Amino acid sequence: MNIVPFHENYAEAFYNLNIEWLETYFYVEAYDREVLSNPHHYIIEPGGHIFFAVENGTVLGTVALLKRGKHAYELTKMAVLPKSRGKQVGQKLMQYCIDFAVENKFQKLFLYSNTMLANAIHIYKKYGFVEVSLEQPNPYERSNIKMNYIFS
Repeated sequence: MNIVPFHENYAEAFYNLNIEWLETYFYVEAYDREVLSNPHHYIIEPGGHIFFAVENGTVLGTVALLKRGKHAYELTKMAVLPKSRGKQVGQKLMQYCIDFAVENKFQKLFLYSNTMLANAIHIYKKYGFVEVSLEQPNPYERSNIKMNYIFS
């Protein structure tokens, strides 16, 4: 498995993986469809990044780093192909993002999630994220937890 940056060839996989994840665990909002339909405009052009875990030409998972300030990025849009879940694809994408953040001297890396995703929260903590106060208004209806990565 290789982790590669955004390429238009993978835009459909970015959309499909995220829509499937949202439909499985929550619901899809109009804004979700807009962002996922045009990731270059909403994520790449403003200075963000999208990565894909690819094996034998198949996208197994994806994640985005959405620029939220000069050196601040939100880890978002992480989704893994259903048949690849439980095979550490998400963990490898997360470690890649952390390494990328350190290498590129990010000052802040954070994420929003939901505590009903207990396995995900456990993994975030395992990789160095800690819970912080969730601002109000919360930017995502489905989120009830915010976590920051602690750079050592």
